[in-house]
Amino acid sequence: MQTITPSLWFDDDFEEAAAFYASIFPDSELGSVVRNPDGSVLAGDFTLMGRPFNGINGGPHFRFTEAVSFILPCDSQDEADHYWEILTADGGQESQCGWLKDRFGLSWQVVPTELYSLMSSPDPAANARVTEAMMQMNRIDLAVLRAARDGGDTP
Repeated sequence: MQTITPSLWFDDDFEEAAAFYASIFPDSELGSVVRNPDGSVLAGDFTLMGRPFNGINGGPHFRFTEAVSFILPCDSQDEADHYWEILTADGGQESQCGWLKDRFGLSWQVVPTELYSLMSSPDPAANARVTEAMMQMNRIDLAVLRAARDGGDTP
């Protein structure tokens, strides 16, 4: 059986978006591009972190919404900050709890993997403090969440 390939609908900037994504993630590349008779890009393939994607320039009829997002697990605060900066640059928008929209309107969840352990303590009060602190954030800040878990002041 073949793999399931997500297909993303862009207004008219598929090639720019795919090249951008391929430039920031390891094991990623822009693949084949199908052109219209006038030379403009109709559709194409790209790979992100070894996973296949397809894109189409379908016009302004449909837009990305937060109903679909990509989770980007990060090994450290530095890695999360790195991707956060890149994905919010040039017109991207920060949202709440580690969510953002990039300049193409695609939603991402930039999540340091430590967040999961910080939110799954056997102490329900610690979990509540971490959740409360996270709800106040745009970008996830592990130092603040660790302090909230421990019941102390945030750094």
